[in-house]
Amino acid sequence: MSILAVTGIVVLAALLLIVVWLNFRHRSGDHSQFDQPVPALMKAASEISSQHLDVVKKLNVFTSKSTTNIKVRRQQMDDFFAQPVDSQIIPVDAGGVSAEWVLAEGANPDQRLLYIHGGAFLVGSPKSHRYLASELSRLAGVSVLSIAYRMQPEFKTINCHEDCRIAYDWILNNGPKEQAPVKHLFVAGDSAGGNLTLALIAWARDNGLRQADGAIALAPVTDSTFSSPSLITNIKSDPFLGPAMGKIVKMPRFFLRSIMSVGAGRPVNDPEISPLLGDLSNLPPTLVQVSKDEMLFNDSLRYANKAISQNGDITLQIWPTMVHVFQGFGPDLPEAKDALGHIRDFIRSKLS
Repeated sequence: MSILAVTGIVVLAALLLIVVWLNFRHRSGDHSQFDQPVPALMKAASEISSQHLDVVKKLNVFTSKSTTNIKVRRQQMDDFFAQPVDSQIIPVDAGGVSAEWVLAEGANPDQRLLYIHGGAFLVGSPKSHRYLASELSRLAGVSVLSIAYRMQPEFKTINCHEDCRIAYDWILNNGPKEQAPVKHLFVAGDSAGGNLTLALIAWARDNGLRQADGAIALAPVTDSTFSSPSLITNIKSDPFLGPAMGKIVKMPRFFLRSIMSVGAGRPVNDPEISPLLGDLSNLPPTLVQVSKDEMLFNDSLRYANKAISQNGDITLQIWPTMVHVFQGFGPDLPEAKDALGHIRDFIRSKLS
């Protein structure tokens, strides 16, 4: 056998060993047992409003302008979701994390909500999510602190988590008007922000901090190992995430997980990055809202069912057809108003 042939065999064997090691290193285990049961839908598909079709049309235009220029993408995100709000906006330094207080008229300074925006850890800002923050403040009467955490590619996902922890520690003793201990505390976030929300409440529990009175996660990423079946089955029914994520999730799992682990600064199967893979017991009461037709559906379903299996206080609300984080598409979408009303009721139930 020639030296060239031997070299080729050695290289091939080395590559095979790397693939095996990466699969082992980033494995997530089988969580298919948490794909059942599926709660009843909040409304029938036939009852979805015609205004949702308008949202889909706007999304199609938005996703068609996708670019690899991260600065342009961030501006597009801010512009697309920007809506006028009546709330007072107060920029603030939350322990070193840039943030803003969003205060609707009559918002209680001692009842606070830390809002963590979504955007795949790449885009999004307090500006893009100001409507959601303002509605939460108005509906529930809480003072909302919306943070601008560090994002990829300039930073790692773990840096996003670090900023959320700093803000959490800060809001415990700082209100919109003065330094004062919080009376009631809530944490909320959507998509990537939902991931950060669920990881944050687990971190607070594990580190002996005062726990939130409630958490709200809108279509959260809970399993960053890309193991949820809806990531594949719902590509075509998800007009928001499908055009971009659809191509990515079809890549070989070992390769995808390895690349994502580099960007995360942790293995993607670390519970800090994938809350589903951690201990879900003794967490604050949690409300999760998701669409059955979006790619992240099973992330929410599996998280909720696993939490319930560990005696968690969690409520999962599922809508048919709706786009990813439909709650943020404004007052003209009836389903958004409906979902925000359920969040209001959830918060008020904890305030009482």
